[in-house]
Amino acid sequence: MKALTVAALALVAPVTALLRFPCAQLVIDRLDPLVTPGQAPSPHLHQILGGDSFNVTMDPEKDMPGESTCTSCQFSEDFSNYWTAILYFKARNGTYKRVRQIPNSGFEGVNGGMTVYYMQDGLYNFQQTSKVQGFQPGFRMFIGDVNARTKEEAERFRQLTFTCLDNINTRDPQTLDFPSEPCRAGIMTAVRFPTCWDGVNLDSPDHMAHMSYPEFGSFESGGPCPASHPVRMGQLFYEVIWDTAPFNNKDDWPEDGSQPFVWSFGDATGYANHGDYLFGWKDDALQRALDSPCYINCPTLETQDAAAMNACTVPRVVEEEIDDWVEDLPGGHSAEYIKKRWTD
Repeated sequence: MKALTVAALALVAPVTALLRFPCAQLVIDRLDPLVTPGQAPSPHLHQILGGDSFNVTMDPEKDMPGESTCTSCQFSEDFSNYWTAILYFKARNGTYKRVRQIPNSGFEGVNGGMTVYYMQDGLYNFQQTSKVQGFQPGFRMFIGDVNARTKEEAERFRQLTFTCLDNINTRDPQTLDFPSEPCRAGIMTAVRFPTCWDGVNLDSPDHMAHMSYPEFGSFESGGPCPASHPVRMGQLFYEVIWDTAPFNNKDDWPEDGSQPFVWSFGDATGYANHGDYLFGWKDDALQRALDSPCYINCPTLETQDAAAMNACTVPRVVEEEIDDWVEDLPGGHSAEYIKKRWTD
């Protein structure tokens, strides 16, 4: 993958229908209405973004845009919900501290959250001219494996990666596991979802089977969709920047020199990187944007400023400590992981 920043990409060539926008943090909570609907607390802690209709169950029969009154995303017609696990730092003394998210380059003032992309072609394809289908009302999906602990398990999923940031615009190299050395400007996680739809099902029992990767390569390399999943969808892609710089003193890292970061469900390898998505765009707003010349500022969509994005929040359902140093991860996953690690 070419080492070219998104800012530079914008200057090189005109782009058609590459949506890149920030979403502020809606809430940090132990809820997961996709994988464990109705369960509160859910097994591990998440950062959630998007429409304020987010709740414990997220009934797919309900009209998400109609239920929401605001969104924490830049495009005010996007009431979708996007979420990922939370990153923690494990100190040498065994205690944990939540790592905060910071906004991406060009999105200063947005409260944490992440950057969301919808693309017709790969990020480094300057033309962006392919016709793609927008997601439909009721559509939802998941990508990744929370139980993955080896490189081989992680390689099932293409392009779920980490980048050790030398500066805010660093994009390469990308790895499947956590960086092993301190990163000057933080760690960026990237979550790229599959792009081929079966054309029938809005969801599936594992929230993945109705979607597929191309027959070979990736969306960015232009690989064709398989016959089982013939509908080419836009590339949904998350970038999350974690402010790991406050934890760069290696005297605070484990005595054996191993990297100190761990997902909120106990994975210290990084191989269990994953993401969740519930579609919630209003009317035909997403398809309209995918069919139009758009790059960041999209003339077919309504936008809002950082203050409006930051103001859209919901109260936490599960009350537990998420800001101070803690002895264990929410849900007890650190203890579970250590036990698994030494007994497997």
